[in-house]
Amino acid sequence: MSCCTPDGSCSTGTTIATIGTGVTTVYNVSGMTCGHCKATLTRDIGAQDGVLAVDVDLQAGQVTVTSAAEPDDALLAEVVDEAGYELTGRAV
Repeated sequence: MSCCTPDGSCSTGTTIATIGTGVTTVYNVSGMTCGHCKATLTRDIGAQDGVLAVDVDLQAGQVTVTSAAEPDDALLAEVVDEAGYELTGRAV
């Protein structure tokens, strides 16, 4: 499932929240291609309890999540999957 429309257009708006400090975890995510992908994952991951900040790097295929405590990888994988992407694991 792609976040882009059939004609290839997409939204490029995004909001990144940065509040305090916490545990920073980098995940590899496949299927992200545009600003709309970035905005969707930033919104959906950022809405999870304990998430303080989300940074999506389309070129690297990575999402950095800063959370108040150790993140629940299974929950984040489910959120990413429901958004139409695949969390393939933590970045090394």
